Formats: sequence, C-alpha cells, structure tokens
Amino acid sequence: MAEVSIPAAAGRLRAADRVMVIGVSGAGKSHLSRRIARALDLPHLPLDREILWLPGWVARDRAERRDLHEALVAREAWVIDGTTVSLMPERLERADLVIWLRPSRARALIGVARRVLLGHGRTRRDMAAGCPEQMPDREFLSYIWNFERRYAPRIEAALADHPEVPVVTLRKPVQGRVLLGMALSRTMAEAARGRDAP
Repeated sequence: MAEVSIPAAAGRLRAADRVMVIGVSGAGKSHLSRRIARALDLPHLPLDREILWLPGWVARDRAERRDLHEALVAREAWVIDGTTVSLMPERLERADLVIWLRPSRARALIGVARRVLLGHGRTRRDMAAGCPEQMPDREFLSYIWNFERRYAPRIEAALADHPEVPVVTLRKPVQGRVLLGMALSRTMAEAARGRDAP
C-alpha cells in the first residue's frame, strides 16, 4: 500500500481525474466526496445510488452490479464514493488517488446516528431513489462494529496489489477539510499566477 501524507495527497488530488473515497459506514464518505467533486468539477458517483440498490432497499443483482460498476469506472473522470471490497480491484486499475476514511468505531457509529436523526424517512441524495433513511438493524451495526477486523484486512490486501496508487488515510473529519483546503489553495494560487502571466 502506497501510503502518502496529507500534503502529498493534496498535490495528487489537485491533479486527479479519478478519486476513490472508501471506508466504513458513518465515516463521512459522501460528504467529503461531494465537496471534492464540487471543488474540482468532477462527477460524484456514490456506489449506493449508482449500482448497489433499487427502490425499496432491494439489493441489485451481483452480475448487474459488476456491469454497472465497469461502466462507471470506464468514465474519464469521477469521485466514486463507497467501498464494496469485491469491486475495488477494477476501481484501483483506474484511480489516481484513494482516500480511506478510517475513523474510530465510536466516531462511525455517531456518524450513522447523526444521519438517521437528521434524515430518517427521507432519501439521501447519495442513495438510490425509493430508499429512505431507516433505523439501523443489528446486521448493519455489526458491520460497523466489526469493520476493522473483518473488512480492513481485505481492503489492505486490495491496496497492496496496486502499489502504484497513492493512499491517504484520514481518521478525523478535520483531516478531510485540511486535505481539500490544501489542494484548493494550491489550485487557486496556480490559477492566480496564470492570470498574472503576460
């Protein structure tokens, strides 16, 4: 895994066309992805909305998921928000940068609680139509509780298979703001220098 610092990742992000944002539920993937996409004028493509779910919280067929995922990844530019470890290799083949949101278990659970509190009964913009926010069930809470033990090793293995792709790990929301702020400040400085050039 090609772990890089936040300043190094900011430089990569500034020039990136394709960015993966991964991590446990409740980590803030969608929020950060939307901010990156808006700031850098890239399409935001949440896996939950684009490939995983049909209305009524019906899981899409695995083969159809894979076909849709291949079509997403083939686009020239994107910020893809979501983990789905089984589909990561295809994204890693094309990604310029991976941002891994890796908060504590408590922080992730608080993130989910806040999401439910603020949006219960309404469909989030990064979720498929007809899938309103609902109370988390035991299976979902278990997924979050056991994420580091069950899923993080699989993510690390997938990343290790693609050492050419830089990975930045963010454990607190403020680090995401710092990353984007650094990328934008450099972008704006370069734009200003370009305007001032003869």
